[in-house]
Amino acid sequence: MTPMSADELEARLRDIGARRYHRLHPFHRLLHGGGCTKGQVQAWALNRYYYQAMIPVKDASLIARCEDSATRREWRGRLVDHDGAHAGEGGIARWLKLTDGLGLDRDYVVSLRGLLPATRFAVDAYVHFVREKPLVEAIASSLTELFSPQIISERIEGMLRSYDFVTAETLAYFSQRPPQAERDARFALDYVKQNARTRETQQGVLAALEFKCDVLWAMLDALYHAYVAPKHLPPGAFAPPD
Repeated sequence: MTPMSADELEARLRDIGARRYHRLHPFHRLLHGGGCTKGQVQAWALNRYYYQAMIPVKDASLIARCEDSATRREWRGRLVDHDGAHAGEGGIARWLKLTDGLGLDRDYVVSLRGLLPATRFAVDAYVHFVREKPLVEAIASSLTELFSPQIISERIEGMLRSYDFVTAETLAYFSQRPPQAERDARFALDYVKQNARTRETQQGVLAALEFKCDVLWAMLDALYHAYVAPKHLPPGAFAPPD
């Protein structure tokens, strides 16, 4: 089959986000619209911590596979963004300030004892995908960042408006993330458009983005099932006081 043009490929990638990105999930509609209890917000932040904590692990494995020094240099910035240049800095540290602000014990959050099993399985599947799939597909899986600025703006506005237990300081992770995501998405999109030149490779990168959307969607499915309806809480998972 004839390969798509770079612009056609980008349009297909953006269409996947328009249809499958997790901002459309019912749990996010509750979260951003003020429909969650404090315990449900805590459960979301606690489970999402595992995803945040594994991003640099995922990125380090991707860097180890890059033979091109320019790509390695570019991708290294993601490690600093999440791990920080020093202890107490970076996205993971800011996420822990979010869980602190929501009243969760930091040692408990970091221990991962309260994770939903599906959260662990979904995040681990993403890490394994990046380690094992062709590099262009691994990079394409990060392209959910194309769509993150919109969900972040909805989250900040909605949560500050709706919850008296949330402050701008609590949400500091999100206020700093959009410019990083936009920078990273531009690089990843350019890389994919330049390196996915055959129809087979292009289908692979489209499937990679669909897979990543499925990972994020599955995490919210698990939260909804455990904490909204039918409230089937797995043994050992975080049980909110409310």
